Amino acid sequence: MKSTNYTINQKTINCLFGVSVNEINAFASKENSIIITDEILYSLHATKWEGCRIIQIPSGEQHKIQSTVDHIINQLLNWQVNKDNFIIGIGGGVVTDIAGYVASVYKRGIKLGLVPTTILGMTDAAIGGKNGVNVALVKNMVGTIYQPDFILFDFSFLKTLPEQEWISGFAEIIKHACIKDEAMLTLLEHHTLEEFQNNDNMISDLIEKNVDIKFSIVAADEKENADRRLLNFGHTIGHAVENLCELPHGNAVSIGIIAACHLSEKINGFLSSDTKRIADLLNKYHLPTSIDVNHKKVFELLQSDKKREGASIHFVLLNKIGDAATKLLDINMVENNLKEIL
Repeated sequence: MKSTNYTINQKTINCLFGVSVNEINAFASKENSIIITDEILYSLHATKWEGCRIIQIPSGEQHKIQSTVDHIINQLLNWQVNKDNFIIGIGGGVVTDIAGYVASVYKRGIKLGLVPTTILGMTDAAIGGKNGVNVALVKNMVGTIYQPDFILFDFSFLKTLPEQEWISGFAEIIKHACIKDEAMLTLLEHHTLEEFQNNDNMISDLIEKNVDIKFSIVAADEKENADRRLLNFGHTIGHAVENLCELPHGNAVSIGIIAACHLSEKINGFLSSDTKRIADLLNKYHLPTSIDVNHKKVFELLQSDKKREGASIHFVLLNKIGDAATKLLDINMVENNLKEIL
């Protein structure tokens, strides 16, 4: 087991790597905890949580909505859960987002622990305190920023992770490499998805590296006023494509990354050879780099994006691999420059 403490806005988050979820009692007792998980994960691992109070939610992004939150809160009220209790979200990004949102608003905030069970959850979704729900086709439109007390990384959950979830998670890892760590991008070029899937030490080291990158960014800018915006690289177009085409999150982000690379070429002088390098890496990890989508509808959705300011939008561009910056761009200009690829 490895334990690392990170501090965000004077709140210490204890990250525990390589710990079994069976040992969660050391951090939050069964009597004091309510586990939120999804139906598929529960069916695979039910024996791990015998004797715990468990709220199961339906699996899938389509259930990341306010009615799911209402269902959970009604159950908490029925159980007379109070501020001394722990909400523990065990699952992928949908579960940890909802668990964080519930913990932040129930009785104006109760204790929170997270156990991410996917690559995407371990490297991105469970880190940084962002949580919430979708509204119609707009992702994460309602939510809060609320930091957990602990995050437990039980790598055994990856043994039952579907292939598509591995692929989707590596989009976020490649995103981190693009914006902050060219050496990690080179490492990924020298290996394959299958190698990481079959080598416990390799994947645990890679996850810890990504946790460090994200915490370092969030610790400096919790509320997304500056550098935290860099984490949206690939997500501005990606979120719109994800909802329109019902794609896995990582697949949509991968397409968004390439769109951002092309825009970086036009605006920042980013090298086309580096766009190809990133596209080749995404393809190597079985991620798409293009899609047939209604261009007009993509940019209609961008009108509702949280990063929009008037007729402009905050868009993350690359200066070079490992060096990103956010620019406030006119939405019409973005639309015109991306007509060739969307």
